[in-house]
Amino acid sequence: MTYAFLGLSYLLGATPTSYWVGRAVHGLDLREHGSGNLGATNALRVLGWRSALPVMLVDIAKGWVPVAVLAPMAGLDVDGAGFPWALAYGTAAILGHMFSFWVGFKGGKGMATSCGVFLALAPFSVLGGFVVWLGLTLGTGYVSLASMAAAAVLPALIAFTPHRGGSTLVWFSVALAAFVIWKHRSNIVRLARGEENRFQRGFPRGGADAPGSADAEPEGTP
Repeated sequence: MTYAFLGLSYLLGATPTSYWVGRAVHGLDLREHGSGNLGATNALRVLGWRSALPVMLVDIAKGWVPVAVLAPMAGLDVDGAGFPWALAYGTAAILGHMFSFWVGFKGGKGMATSCGVFLALAPFSVLGGFVVWLGLTLGTGYVSLASMAAAAVLPALIAFTPHRGGSTLVWFSVALAAFVIWKHRSNIVRLARGEENRFQRGFPRGGADAPGSADAEPEGTP
């Protein structure tokens, strides 16, 4: 049961939410528009907020369900000896989102699904990270910069707020932050060159002719 749920966690994470919504609702392959990433940010830019909002909520749920639902169903004590397994379930979901077998082992950059994992394990830190992300997104227009900053401050937020897993979760968040920043390495290069695409304020309506839908520079995507 424990190992079976590990595989199920990956399958949940691998659900290509934005790809399926793009295909079913708009007749678009999101990999061919905007940044090409299968995350909520690119869904917002290309498909519009009405499609992007459910995509983001589902992507967050893909990380929350394995830890908050599947782990207890497997008889694991998330607050005790079962915590490492719960964390493994969350990790499997994040990797599934980033490397989905449904779409050639491609996907998003894991921000929304990671948010779901930490929402189950350290909800106060998620709130703090969201404040950082929102402030930088609105203040600079760079979603990639906001995503990296939120990931970078997360370990400190976890260390100083109530959370499960003790120091193990703190070190896990450090490793995850490093991985998220590595996934954004192309964005870092463009930021340094002043070539990174800014996210326009407002709520795009979406569609094939939406701003940035065809040939925008890649950006940070959850």
